[in-house]
Amino acid sequence: MNEEVQMYLEDAKEKMDATIVHLEDELLKVRAGKANANMIAGVSVDYYGSMVPLTQVANVSVPDPRTLVVQPWERAMIVPIEKAIMNSNLGLNPDNNGEIIRINIPALTEERRGVLAKQAKAVCENAKVSVRNARRDTIVELKKLVKDGLSEDVEKDAEGEVQNLTDAFSKKIDDLFVDKEKDIMTI
Repeated sequence: MNEEVQMYLEDAKEKMDATIVHLEDELLKVRAGKANANMIAGVSVDYYGSMVPLTQVANVSVPDPRTLVVQPWERAMIVPIEKAIMNSNLGLNPDNNGEIIRINIPALTEERRGVLAKQAKAVCENAKVSVRNARRDTIVELKKLVKDGLSEDVEKDAEGEVQNLTDAFSKKIDDLFVDKEKDIMTI
């Protein structure tokens, strides 16, 4: 197969791989019934006038499935961290004892589990759109190559390969969703 065609196919695969990596990160942020340090990884803390990620000013651990513990590296950071967690709209109530911050993760109601499953489904649908966009972009480039002299048979074969990639990545996204949904719905 033509080197240029191969390059476009590899580019499409890289884009689709990046979509899966991003999807996995996004699904970690969708809360399941258990405590997970990634739940608060996106929280930014006011560190002496600069907004920095929580993980740069404290250690976050999960001692049990219903508790997160945030241990600031500087005692003076307890109040700013506590405020940042409260203002993050995650629905979490931090409890500070002067040295560490404990966050009890409440059990999910059936209704809340349904909402979280829908949220996970939406994240997965966005990932599928990204995969299809990578397919579309590649096919557009392949059609340009036909205008520049590539044979239509080679172009059709390459389109078939791109479609196979798209199908494989869509299945991978579906599998990730099924696993996440099972995780969310498990009590």
